[in-house]
Amino acid sequence: MPMMNLLVAFNGSDGSVAALRYAASLAERLGAHVTAILAHSSHEVIDKRSRWIPKEARALLDAANSDILREIEAKFETERSALGLATGLQLKEVTGRVDNVLSEAARHYDMLIVGSHADTDDEHVTLHPDRIALMSGRPVVVVPAGYAGGGGLSHSALAWDGGRAAARALSDSLRLIEDDGRVSVLTVGPRAAWPIEDLMTHLSRHGVEAVHEEWPTSHPVAPTLLAWCQKHRPSLLVLGAFEHSKFREDLLGGVTSEVLAQIDIPVLLSH
Repeated sequence: MPMMNLLVAFNGSDGSVAALRYAASLAERLGAHVTAILAHSSHEVIDKRSRWIPKEARALLDAANSDILREIEAKFETERSALGLATGLQLKEVTGRVDNVLSEAARHYDMLIVGSHADTDDEHVTLHPDRIALMSGRPVVVVPAGYAGGGGLSHSALAWDGGRAAARALSDSLRLIEDDGRVSVLTVGPRAAWPIEDLMTHLSRHGVEAVHEEWPTSHPVAPTLLAWCQKHRPSLLVLGAFEHSKFREDLLGGVTSEVLAQIDIPVLLSH
């Protein structure tokens, strides 16, 4: 089944601009439709409904609440025109907890495409791709700010440990990678005992030319993946998110968080 219905999160950040451009390129390649969404929480810092707040103050609060949204919409219009999508792409605006809104919305699409998280984003529109991948049940492609490689996938990398999350990520990515058909399967340290040859056969039967590269347990997983991607420059890294608990990853640090914080190519996350 081809990917025909893509959702892209746009919050005005450099990462979201890169995500929108990537989504447009991917849609052109796949013949898919793109929907853009601006998810934001309320900017209210006090309750305007209080009878103690003067009418003039309420008006100022309303104006302040809308300023950042109008700036984001203006940036979206600029990007939409530059991409030649003036009539084919609309921006849906939804209020709520940003990660929750995007997770719920993503379930109605084949894939969600987002920009990388940045601490400099306004707190009312900031998003956390790892949390969304955990909650949404859909693949999430995270595009780093400044990425300009487009949606072509001449060579992809698959991080593989034989676990459930890695299998889900592979399944979610097959519709993307089987068209171009070159994948490097990367294993670092221990993996499930099932023979890796069965995975390679599975990829081959999907028309994917696959090679396997592995490193011993003495190699740290995230730095090894990052160094390999930096050297070989694949178009996409496919990664199963949070094979261990999200709480453990947040507490101790983990592969998902470390990779997302440093990588400069798109990452497809699935959980």
